[in-house]
Amino acid sequence: MGQVFHWLLRITTGLLVLAVLVVVMVYYLASRSLPEYDKVLTNGSLISDVEIVRDNNNIPHIFAATDQDVFFGLGYVHAQDRLWQMIVMRRTAQGRLSEVFGTRTVDTDKLLRRLDLYGAAKASLPLQDPQTQEALAAYAQGVNARLAEINRDSLGRGAPELFLFNTPISPWTATDSIVMIKLMALQLAGHLQEEVLRARTSLAVPDPARLADILPDVPGSGIADLPEYASLVPGVSPWTDTKPLEHAALWPSPGRGLAGASNVWAAAPHRSANRGSLLANDPHLGFTAPTIWYLARLELPTGGVIGGSIPGIPALLVGRSDSVAWGLTSSYLDDQDLFVEELNPDNPEQYRTPDGWADFETRRTIIQIKDETPVTATLRWTENGPVLPGTVWDLSAVTPPGHVMSLGWTALSSEDTSMTAAINIMTSQTVEDMLTASEGFIAPSQNLTVIDTSGIAMRTIGAMPRRHANHDSQGRLPAFGWKAENRWLGTFPQDTNPEFVNPKGGLVGNTNNKMIDRPYPEHVSHSWGDTQRVKRWQRMMTSRQVHTRNSFVEAQLDTVSPAAQLLLLVGADLWYTGESAASGTADAQRKRALDLLADWNGEMNEHLPEPLIYAAWMHFLQQRLIRDDVGPLADEFAHMEPLFIERVFRNIDGASAWCDVLLSTRIETCTDMARLALDDAIVWIEEQFGRNLEALRWGAAHEATHDHPVLGKVPVLSYFVNIRQPTSGGDHTLQRGRTSGTLPQPFMNVHGAGYRGVYDLADPDSSVFITATGQSGHLLSRHYDDLGERWRQGEYIPMSLDIGLARAASIGITRIERP
Repeated sequence: MGQVFHWLLRITTGLLVLAVLVVVMVYYLASRSLPEYDKVLTNGSLISDVEIVRDNNNIPHIFAATDQDVFFGLGYVHAQDRLWQMIVMRRTAQGRLSEVFGTRTVDTDKLLRRLDLYGAAKASLPLQDPQTQEALAAYAQGVNARLAEINRDSLGRGAPELFLFNTPISPWTATDSIVMIKLMALQLAGHLQEEVLRARTSLAVPDPARLADILPDVPGSGIADLPEYASLVPGVSPWTDTKPLEHAALWPSPGRGLAGASNVWAAAPHRSANRGSLLANDPHLGFTAPTIWYLARLELPTGGVIGGSIPGIPALLVGRSDSVAWGLTSSYLDDQDLFVEELNPDNPEQYRTPDGWADFETRRTIIQIKDETPVTATLRWTENGPVLPGTVWDLSAVTPPGHVMSLGWTALSSEDTSMTAAINIMTSQTVEDMLTASEGFIAPSQNLTVIDTSGIAMRTIGAMPRRHANHDSQGRLPAFGWKAENRWLGTFPQDTNPEFVNPKGGLVGNTNNKMIDRPYPEHVSHSWGDTQRVKRWQRMMTSRQVHTRNSFVEAQLDTVSPAAQLLLLVGADLWYTGESAASGTADAQRKRALDLLADWNGEMNEHLPEPLIYAAWMHFLQQRLIRDDVGPLADEFAHMEPLFIERVFRNIDGASAWCDVLLSTRIETCTDMARLALDDAIVWIEEQFGRNLEALRWGAAHEATHDHPVLGKVPVLSYFVNIRQPTSGGDHTLQRGRTSGTLPQPFMNVHGAGYRGVYDLADPDSSVFITATGQSGHLLSRHYDDLGERWRQGEYIPMSLDIGLARAASIGITRIERP
């Protein structure tokens, strides 16, 4: 017996020692790729020496005598800190993920090959102006200098992920940078999904008049009534048995409600306490670890600029100099249309056009798959755009037999000068110069807000499709591609885009709200991204005669939800009924929930219970209202739509009909639905968080999910690579924290402000900014998540161009010298 024990002890000890050795070896190999920031290098492609000073937050301040060498430095630091992120984004855009990740990304690759973003980017390269081409070339040289250093000095392959996914890294090219902007356009696009959903819903609702409830237009001057989708494209059903591909690995297109969003506002000098222009901006994207944003300062011959960049792109997309500042929000300009293409019944290689049958433009492509046989895909294009399979975006549900669906989209342009526009905006010195530079921007369409020392402006940038006045659906539904009136007539001149320069009130801003009310076809969009946050923004901006940097910060971090006012409508007949309830019963729990909500001011604070009760109530209420009418399609309406709830409970145009359950014999009232939904919410809350409603905390359900895109779901590893934080805010607060909307965790915070910046041109160096995680993409770096807690708590870091401050607390200085 003793001998067996000794052998077991030896085996256990050996296994423990082996495990420790494995951990030590893994740590050693991974740590080899940790960047060294204090060093001297040489590179023969430089015109002048480059100096990179890393301040105490690991923000690089890049100095050189020429623009090209500054861009070289930016390429170098991007590759130094975010190489894995750049590799994955490039492979996504190229449709080459499966060479690394195997079969799970084949569908993603097929989609990107069909869109051919990379081909359009390559064709656009010669159209960039000479200065931009020089910047692109220098940036690529900087990235490649880092790759050469990694290979030469055996620096752990450059990123720890490359030990798990060992693959050759090809040199960076100018085309790789241009396609990054096109990939961002895909991640920000949402109109295609809205077209499909509107078509499916119009087929599913029993009463066509109810479509205006569940997919309401933003209040304002209305548009002409549209025909039902079934009358436009007969022979389709809202239901589909085709398995959608949106959950394929590294799928680049977000779900409905998770495309681009953002806030921006600006004040002219006469509305500023310091008599200098102010600007606040927080672009919203899906959360990842690391965040997509990377902070940097570039000292160009035209002056210093500092702000947020995206690795792979040689420009600061948001930020400031001493004389100007600029920010971006998603404009929601409708730059996508779906075309129903009729196939020739005698020749499926042809489709119908206004002039008769035409051959598809066809090309075969081979997708290499790790450890598997390559797959050949046939790519087809029509005059309207690439043909998409029915398995993406539920297209099969709205595509009749004998037809295919093609996509028209401005981001597919092979004459895209968005990169030139982005760099020229960054180097501009006045509002006028920035607006002029923005005219070359094609996609993704954004609202560009700019300030200089004397003025402010906001302009929608990006190409706006020109649709025919007699278009069958005004671009709101898929339409027959062979009808001339449904085809695009090119794009509008840039001066058609909405523009607001030095308004009399001295304030401009955008929360993705409807910003202009013009008749079709110059309408910009039928679908906007916000109807609620803008109410809170208006109140906070107009409540002060003058603003300061701190008042802009206060607005940016505000967590009061205007949509919470819906409680006054929904619960009107449930409060103060005077009914008693026995302790421990469902009636007592309902009464306690209502008591808590009665004293709540709508603040979505992470430490309060009321936001969770409210959010759960509204979630289950909307599902109860729509599921019996639209069936499984209810899953597509994952987020509570305040305009829908308001229409129903105010009975606008008979919308209270949603409260009646179609399959029941009695007629249910909206009060019935409100009570049942509250009970649903309480049951769910008790199952998830316990019966003590007072002990609930919104932050426990509303965790920000900064997850690693590749390793985030791998057991054990996910603990180290994901960054989770309880957060305040919600779907309709200025401090927006968009929820997932899907059970079992419908309120996880998955989409929000990965970057925040507030700029004061009266005292530029008092400006502040922050990102949601940290500068480094290396999980062993202390800068992987060091900004995350400050971001969660609403703190910022200095945004100074004072090099003395950067040097005083520098964590390293890299000099790259000419030989």
